[in-house]
Amino acid sequence: MTQQVTVFGAGVMGTGIATLMIAHGIPVTLVDIDPAVLARGRVSVDRQLRHAQLLGAVPEGVVPGELVTSASVADCVGSLAVIEAVSEHAEQKDKLLREVSGLVAPGTVLISNTSGIPIDELAASVQRPDELVGIHFMNPPYLITMVEVARGPRTSDRTMESVQSLLGLVNRRGIVVRDAPGFVTSRLLHPMINNAARLVGEGVATVEEVDALMTGCLGHPTGPLRTADLIGLDNLADALVALSQRLGNTEYLPCEYLLDKVRAGRLGRKSGSGFYDYEG
Repeated sequence: MTQQVTVFGAGVMGTGIATLMIAHGIPVTLVDIDPAVLARGRVSVDRQLRHAQLLGAVPEGVVPGELVTSASVADCVGSLAVIEAVSEHAEQKDKLLREVSGLVAPGTVLISNTSGIPIDELAASVQRPDELVGIHFMNPPYLITMVEVARGPRTSDRTMESVQSLLGLVNRRGIVVRDAPGFVTSRLLHPMINNAARLVGEGVATVEEVDALMTGCLGHPTGPLRTADLIGLDNLADALVALSQRLGNTEYLPCEYLLDKVRAGRLGRKSGSGFYDYEG
């Protein structure tokens, strides 16, 4: 078993997680079935690594790990850990995890970066459910030093030890929570963002006014709607639907104002516009 980590999904979170690993000297194989997404992913990792270096988020004296891109799932074989960071759809995650678990050797930690699908639900797809765990990295992973670790009821002590070891290699602190839909962060943050968008849609306040009130009065670091743009509005809408389905509560469903943004292709920073417009 090498120190290599395989990351599946070359989107916003996958490239951010890859950047975090590379910045701490860990080689990464970044896998995506879409060649165009994979090419953009390499450019994104290079850009994020430069950003991390400029902000002093890269340990001194550490040579960045090598980045290899691939379209083959089989290239995960021999990895220290495999991190799934594909879209927030249970079917897609199930299919990938099932295939990966049949390829990697026993003892390889399988990590899902799901923002809220219960780990035990995903564990039904893998050959060794005790080796699956959730790590909810926040965006951007190379700057945020705390992560939410979701331990499923079948996740073993050995797997948890391996996870803590991996987090130690990248200087991250993991807070372990019990497996549940949305865990803690998404269960609190996503409905708040949804309600903030709903208020804008109802004409109660503008996007800028909502964020100003949340930052100035309640101490939110960036405001919920600017945070939503960082998450990706399509990812947020998917996560809200997943929460609603698993909690049996329609109040979690994404509001029309949020869905209108998604339908218009205004997905946040990654598309150049969301609740706000971005340059470059």
